[in-house]
Parts: sequence; structure tokens; C-alpha cells
Amino acid sequence: MHRLSPRIKIAATFLLVAVTMGFPRHPDALYWLPALVLLVLWPLARMPLGFALRRLLMAEFFILGIAILTLLAPESTPVLLSAIIKSNLCVLAMLLLIWTTPFHEILGELRRWRFPAVMLTTLALMYRYLPVLAEESARMQRARASRTFQRKRGFVWKNLSGIIGRLFIRSADRAERIYLAMCARGWR
Repeated sequence: MHRLSPRIKIAATFLLVAVTMGFPRHPDALYWLPALVLLVLWPLARMPLGFALRRLLMAEFFILGIAILTLLAPESTPVLLSAIIKSNLCVLAMLLLIWTTPFHEILGELRRWRFPAVMLTTLALMYRYLPVLAEESARMQRARASRTFQRKRGFVWKNLSGIIGRLFIRSADRAERIYLAMCARGWR
């Protein structure tokens, strides 16, 4: 799968996601179709289970958040289950794509498909600054750990929420400084 053209992999992933999202709002046997496709592709991609589970766990917070919004629907229980299943299948399809295709090839192919330049630039900058954000987060956690001697769970969660808030503020400040520096160099 790693040697396939990025065009084929991206098109297949978009098709799988579109088909999955078009399924009925109530879980039925059709949901097995994308699951079986993903199970067949998994060994071909040679993606480690731990990699997928960690990424899926991170995405699960957003998936459950979206699923909770479906509780507003009149028949909420089947719709909730449907939203969770569909979202997890789509995230797994995207993980297979990302595992088998370098990000610059994905961006290059999307550029050839004439995706909006603003969207591609945003994706490229986000990808470029994710390690910077992870490093900043690790630095803030180390600083907090060096100043804290309590191991109570509630205290740790309170500190973690503070770190996330400060990380968001620092990220927004850094993004503003980067944007101003890019504008000063003629970027539009």
C-alpha cells in the first residue's frame, strides 16, 4: 500500500468516507462494509495497533462530543450509536491514509486537485507547527512537575486544565507573531 499512488489512496479514502457518511442514521448490516474494507487494508498498510489506538483515543474525545450533540434528535440512541460508529470508521480510514502516505505527498495531490490554497497553506502550517506545540506542552508539564509535590488525582487534573489553557494562549500568541513575521516578509 505504501507504493500506491497518493492519488489512488486519497480518492479511495474520500470515497470510503463519503459512502460511510451516507449510510442510514440507524446502525445496520451496511456498517460492516467499510469495517471489512478497513480490516482487509490494515495488514497491507502494516500500521501498528498501538499507533492507531493512541490516535483513535485522541479523536474519541471529539467523536463523543459530536455524538452527544446527536442526543438532541428525537430517536437519539440509535443515532448516537450510528454517529460513533461512522466517525470511528472515518478516522480509521484517515489514519490508514496518513500512515501510508507522506504528508507532503497528500498536500501535493490536493494541490493538483485544485483545493483552495488557503486550506492547503493552513494544513501545511498546522503540520509544521505540531511538533513545536508538543515541545511547548512537554516543557510546561516538566515545569509544573518540578514545582508540584502532590500526587492527588484532582490536583493533577486541575493543573492539567491550567496547562491546556496556557498552551492555547501561548499558541495563539505564537501564531500571531508568526503571521506578522510572514506578512513582514511579503506573504499574503
